[in-house]
Amino acid sequence: MALRRQRIDGLSIQSRVIAEMRERIISGELEPGTNLSEIALAEAFGVSRTPVREALKQLQTEGLVEIRPRVGTFVRAPSRREITELFQMKELLEGAAARLLAQRGRVPELDALQANVAAADAAVAAGDRDRYAALVQEFHDLLITGADNAKLEAHYRILMNQLAYQRLVHTSLAQPGRLTQSDSEHRHVVELIAAKDGDSAERVMREHVRASHRALMAGLDAAAR
Repeated sequence: MALRRQRIDGLSIQSRVIAEMRERIISGELEPGTNLSEIALAEAFGVSRTPVREALKQLQTEGLVEIRPRVGTFVRAPSRREITELFQMKELLEGAAARLLAQRGRVPELDALQANVAAADAAVAAGDRDRYAALVQEFHDLLITGADNAKLEAHYRILMNQLAYQRLVHTSLAQPGRLTQSDSEHRHVVELIAAKDGDSAERVMREHVRASHRALMAGLDAAAR
C-alpha cells in the first residue's frame, strides 16, 4: 500500500492518499464498518499522520467515511434512504447524459458504447457476471464522458463515490433475470443514441436506472433476511 517515494510537497502526498483511500472504499476492498486507524494508515502508506488525517476529513465530506469523535473513523455505507435519493439523482444525470450524447452525433464515445454492448452480449451469453459488472461500469463512464458536459460529469463523479456503486452492482445483477434485462436495456439506449433520438434515449436511460434500483433494493432485502 505504501506510496512511491517522491520529492513532492505535502499537498501532493495528501491528494494521493485521498485517491488511494477513495478507490479502496469504492471498490469494496475496505468494507463498510471497517475501522480506519490514522496510525496504521500512516504506517501502511509510509507517510506522517497529517496527510492521512486530512484525507479522512475529505472522505467524510464525500460521504465515504464517518468520523466519530473519541470513538474512531469508519468506512460508511449509505442508508437505504440515501441509496434511493442517490439513485434518483443518478437517474436525472444519466438521463440527461443520454440526451446530450444523442445530440452530438457520431462521436468516439458512441463507437465505444457500441463495442461495450457487443462485449456485454458475449459476457451475458457466457454467464460471466464479473465481466459484465466491469462492462457496466465502463458503459456508464462512457455515457457520462460522451455527454461532453464538465459540470454534469463533476456532479456525477461525486454522486457515484457516495453511492460506492462498484460495491452494489453485483447485488443488483444477482437478481434472477437482471443480467439479461440490464444488457437489453443498455443496448436499447445505445440504439436510440445512435438514432439521435434524444427524448427517447433519456426516457429509456431513466427507466434503466429505476430498474437497477429496484433490483438492488430486492437484493439488499434478500441479504437482510
